[in-house]
Amino acid sequence: MQRIFHTPEGVRDIYDGEVLKKRALQEKLHEVFLKYGCSDIETPSIEYFEVFSSEVGTIPSRELYKFFDREGNTLVLRPDFTPSVSRACATYFAPDKEPVSLCYTGNTFINTYGLRGKLKETTQMGVERIGDGSAFADAELLAMTVECLLASGLTEFQISVGQVDYFRSLLKESEADTETELRLRELISQKNYFGVEELVREAKIKHGISNALIELPQLFGGEEILKKAAALTNNARALQAVARLSKIYDLIRIYGYEKYISFDLSMLSKYHYYTGIIFQAYTYGTGEPVVKGGRYDDLMQHFGKSASSIGFAIVIDNLLLALQSQKIDLPAAEDIQEIVYTEDTVEEAIRKARKMRDSGMHVRLRKEEGGKPR
Repeated sequence: MQRIFHTPEGVRDIYDGEVLKKRALQEKLHEVFLKYGCSDIETPSIEYFEVFSSEVGTIPSRELYKFFDREGNTLVLRPDFTPSVSRACATYFAPDKEPVSLCYTGNTFINTYGLRGKLKETTQMGVERIGDGSAFADAELLAMTVECLLASGLTEFQISVGQVDYFRSLLKESEADTETELRLRELISQKNYFGVEELVREAKIKHGISNALIELPQLFGGEEILKKAAALTNNARALQAVARLSKIYDLIRIYGYEKYISFDLSMLSKYHYYTGIIFQAYTYGTGEPVVKGGRYDDLMQHFGKSASSIGFAIVIDNLLLALQSQKIDLPAAEDIQEIVYTEDTVEEAIRKARKMRDSGMHVRLRKEEGGKPR
C-alpha cells in the first residue's frame, strides 16, 4: 500500500468535529491563562540542539528528532516547551529583576520507542512563571491547573504533588553509587516497595537513611503523608522540602481547591531540571497524565540568567481523550448555512452570502448542476 495515503507511526490527522472540539478546548484554557495575567509567547518548532542537550536535563538525546542546517549546525524539533520559553525569556526579558508570566500553545515532537499508543507529536498548552521562587507561585500554578481542568469540563480529577528535593537529599546522605541511584529511581518510581527494600539492604545503606528510602514508595496520599515523611528523617533539606509542601497546601486551602490535591513523594520525573515540587494531574479515560509540571530553579542559568521558575504543560491530546471517554461534550459542529445557486442566480447568491457573513454567520456556496447541488 502506498505510504502517501498514510501518516508515519506516532502522528495522525485531525479533522472535522475533532478539530472543532480541540479549538474550543484551547480557547477555554487560554482564557484561564489570561485571567491569571499571563502573556502569550510563541517559540519556534526548530531549535539548536544545545537548548535541549543533556546539560539541560530534558528529553534524552536518542528521543530527539535531530537534523542539520546548511552550516552543519545540529537542530532539533522542539520536544519540550520549558527550555524553549526559558531561552526566549533570557533573551527578551529580565526575570532576574521582575517575574514574568508567559503562556504558550504548540506542538512537541518526541521520537519515542515502543509507542504503546503514545503519539510522537502532541499539542501542549502551558504556563511558565519565571523569576518567582515563592511558595505562593507554586500554589497559584496548582490553582491555575485546577481551574483549567474545571474549565475543560472535568469534575473528577486529582493533582498528585511530589518534591524532588526530598528524595535527592536522602540520596545524597546515603552516599549511594551511580548504579544504585539509577536502580533506586526506577524502583521508587514503580512503587516497588520490596524491590527498594532488597536494594537498600544489598547496598548496605546506613540505617538512618535506609528506612526513609524503603518507605518512599508508600509515601502517597493526603496531607497526613507530609507528617509521616517528616518523621522519617532528620535531614534538614528533606524537612525543608516537606515544610514547603505544607505551606503550599495551606495556600491551596485559601483557593478552596484542596480536594483536588494529593501528595506523592515517590514521584520522580525524567526531566532532571526539576528542583522542587513536581506535579501531575490524572483523570478517568487515559492512563497518561493530562498535566505535567514543576519547579526548575536552576534551568535559567543555562541561558545566562539566574531566575527561580515554575511551570506546567497541559497535554491537549490526553485531555481530549479523557473528555471523550467521560462523555463530556465540547462544541462539535459549526453552524454553517448553505446557499445553493445556479448560473442564473450566482450574483444574487454572492450578495446574500456576503451580507450573511458580514453579520457573523458561516456560509457555504454550492453550485447546482443537473438538478443536484455539487
